[in-house]
Amino acid sequence: MPKIEIDDDVIRKLAELMGETGLTEIEVAEGDRSIRVSKGATAVAAAVAPATTTVTVSAAAVAAAPANIADHPGAVPSPMVGTAYLQAEPGSPPYVKVGDKVSVGATLLIIEAMKVMNPIKSTKSGTITQVLIDDGQPVEYGQVLLVIE
Repeated sequence: MPKIEIDDDVIRKLAELMGETGLTEIEVAEGDRSIRVSKGATAVAAAVAPATTTVTVSAAAVAAAPANIADHPGAVPSPMVGTAYLQAEPGSPPYVKVGDKVSVGATLLIIEAMKVMNPIKSTKSGTITQVLIDDGQPVEYGQVLLVIE
């Protein structure tokens, strides 16, 4: 059986991307190689196509995999399904960006749902440390939008 080279950096980057986007599984293919990372399972798998060889790496080996962002005390979840906008209108500055200090009641973004623009306000004071969505991105109920610390 041929030895498979595992690129730890690629697996870590995919795990980080999964944490940022809320995905539970991601697969990337290039040529005859593919890597699939899955969260919630007991292992992360990397496979080489067209061969049926699969290498399993324990979840502990992917130490850089982020913790569940939804459990973060400063996580701001979406209260509804809709389209998130980070700015009032195209071309205007965003409501908030990483590094901004916010206070309780400050508008963080808006979510359009059924043609109604719903402002999402801060429930705590702090600094924006992560913005996990893009402007105009569809969001789901409970999806973490940003993090305030």
